[in-house]
Amino acid sequence: MADYKTSTVYQIYPKSFCDSNGDGLGDLRGVIQKLDYIRELGVDYIWLTPFFVSPQNDNGYDVADYRAVDPRYGTMTDVENLIVEAEKRGIGLMFDMVFNHTSTEHEWFQRALRGESKYQDYYIFKEGKPDMPPTNWVSKFGGNAWEYVPHLKKWYLHLFDKTQADLNWENPQVREEMKDIIRFWKQKGVKGFRFDVVNLISKPAVWEDDLDGDGRKFYTDGPHIHEYLKELTADTGIAELITVGEMSSTSLENCIRYSNPAEKELSMTFSFHHLKVDYKNGEKWELQNADFLKLKEILSRWQLEMQAAGGWNAVFWCNHDQPRVVSRFGDDEKYWKQSAKMLATSIHLLRGTPYIYQGEELGMTNAPYTDISQYRDVESLNYYAIMQENGKSASEAMNILHERSRDNSRTPMQWSAAPNAGFSEHTPWIEIPANSSYINVETERREEDSILNYYQKLIALRKQERIISEGSISFSHLDHPDVFAYQRTLDRQSLLVFNNWSANTIVLDPLPSDREKILGNYPDDRQTDGKLTLRPYESIVYRVSAMN
Repeated sequence: MADYKTSTVYQIYPKSFCDSNGDGLGDLRGVIQKLDYIRELGVDYIWLTPFFVSPQNDNGYDVADYRAVDPRYGTMTDVENLIVEAEKRGIGLMFDMVFNHTSTEHEWFQRALRGESKYQDYYIFKEGKPDMPPTNWVSKFGGNAWEYVPHLKKWYLHLFDKTQADLNWENPQVREEMKDIIRFWKQKGVKGFRFDVVNLISKPAVWEDDLDGDGRKFYTDGPHIHEYLKELTADTGIAELITVGEMSSTSLENCIRYSNPAEKELSMTFSFHHLKVDYKNGEKWELQNADFLKLKEILSRWQLEMQAAGGWNAVFWCNHDQPRVVSRFGDDEKYWKQSAKMLATSIHLLRGTPYIYQGEELGMTNAPYTDISQYRDVESLNYYAIMQENGKSASEAMNILHERSRDNSRTPMQWSAAPNAGFSEHTPWIEIPANSSYINVETERREEDSILNYYQKLIALRKQERIISEGSISFSHLDHPDVFAYQRTLDRQSLLVFNNWSANTIVLDPLPSDREKILGNYPDDRQTDGKLTLRPYESIVYRVSAMN
């Protein structure tokens, strides 16, 4: 498989990708049917979100059996065929490992509930009174992070939903179970792993209330996290594969350690600081306009410090938990096409491995839902109630969901203008936006200047230009209110990348005379007077000889 630094990863959320059997749910055979499209796009790896047996309280991130396929997605034979068929096309499969917690329906937890001490020690149980949880920590999905089990007279920790019980990584038996799961899938030909909220697996030695926050300071990047990752990597041989850790509320210093090859932990990390610049007072469920200068400061600092210390970023805008970026940071109406391409340019030419979330390459938008009955996500439904309990009106809560809900990214892939966007012959599990009539694969394949074709160019450029995967990075115009600009340099050549994040026309300093335009999201290049003129949401990439 390709070197992860020259690669592009495509994330598939199977439930919403392609329905092969007409039940309204995407499935593994649907992914197999669309492998030629993914090869045509040019990506190297598919990150497949969980398809394991699950009650689906958190859309598969509540795993009840790590070695079994949920029948709604298909069979083990389907998984094995997918791995083989993808490899025939030069595509590796990355599987999503949810190792911080299991579903409470997992056999281990069920045996713990039956009083088996071995399996109680697989989780984090604490004795206590029914009205006194061990700490005041808040679940990521709202409410207290502890759930009481009356017949055991014990509480168990769940940093997420109460049906997602946190595993006890202090227990060596738990760590061996996790390693065996990795070995199982590696033996079947899986080429990489994505580890869900993996920096939360190491819990503190002392349990105490958080008097200033929600408890995350006690368990984020915990005391043994680096030790556990080194052990997991060494004992399973996954250092030879592509690996990425999702790091919740992490620090730059820890991500450098996680991703520095000398540490032998992970290939790269996902961090989310840049996706909180529109959180008011740092709160996801409070809206504000995106702070563009803060966004640039975060991206540039992480890029430069990772570069200096040998770390590696996974660079991305979208995933199954984030709103659609063209609706979030772009203009999904007047400048839909230009802003979607500009956002792609901004992220894909950074130092790091780019990730594309299904439909991002089409410019898919947030879901225009108007009623709470249209939402499916447990977090969204919980917070719709919580926001009203805290004084917001129903319309205010709906407006926030429109901007923040994870369901924005989970609407079905838009394959054509046919009924149900070509996703299924049956009514889909969640409603499809009406703009699928023109935002779809079939339409964009035919249009030369489509967002889809632009993504293909970006992906191909990474393979053609070593400067993108290996070059150094520096930034300019960091104080400019509308421009995101940077320079990639290698072997006395540079790429100058300019992105206008606004609907304004902007004139910048003179350009080098020996420039060569190699990419742009407008069809022509109007730089005739020596100055750089950026039209609304314009991106331009030039090649120049590197300065001394």
